[in-house]
Amino acid sequence: MDPFDLTGKTAVVTGSSKGIGRSIAEQLAQRGAQVVISSRKEGACAEVAEAIRKTGGKAIPIPCHVGRREDIKALVAETHKQFGLIDVLVCNAATNPYYGPLLAAGDDVYHKTIDTNVQGTLWFCAEVVPDMKARGGGAIILVSSVGSLKASNNLGLYAISKAAMNQIARSLAGELGPLNIRVNAILPGLIKTDFARALWEDPERARRVTEGFPLRRMGEPDDIGPAAVFLASAAGKYMTGQTLIIDGGGVITN
Repeated sequence: MDPFDLTGKTAVVTGSSKGIGRSIAEQLAQRGAQVVISSRKEGACAEVAEAIRKTGGKAIPIPCHVGRREDIKALVAETHKQFGLIDVLVCNAATNPYYGPLLAAGDDVYHKTIDTNVQGTLWFCAEVVPDMKARGGGAIILVSSVGSLKASNNLGLYAISKAAMNQIARSLAGELGPLNIRVNAILPGLIKTDFARALWEDPERARRVTEGFPLRRMGEPDDIGPAAVFLASAAGKYMTGQTLIIDGGGVITN
């Protein structure tokens, strides 16, 4: 048997209309999973789902704002109607409404960041765990960031929310392990997504940043997708509570 085979599994991937989330959804579908494509914009979700179906995969679009519990409940209910119980949850959607010194962050951006990135993650897990319990197991993958491990002069609030996700992975892994539900976090480094567009669109600036990386380059979204397949499948059946860093070696050298 192929330990990476996900045939018959249902996966929900939040923030999957572009970037890392899209890569994860596409990779899961290529391995046989039926995938729910979700982000706030219905049109963007539909486009990705259609692209997956054109390549022979199974995917449906269900828009959802992860900072609203009623949206999460609606997504889970619609998934049940179309695909059945959920086996894999990938919490990739996140927000970063503030760039600046941590102590200057106002209450509004603090709550928006924490409510979406942290509370939204917990809400989603709470809604999906009953499915996994009924199925005899499952996999939850939280997309965090290497920023959760380092100081930042302007992304401190975002980094706090991602550090919380690392601890959610550890805590839930301990609580849910007896149910055969594995929980892990992926910590991407500098990836060519919209989040880092200002950097990678400037070749000289990108070169200066990455010249200290052992692999001497920024990552691509498809450098992350296959790791999610590992964590979602039987290949990762003995791995839980871990924070998997995928950053071209940036953390070990900087």
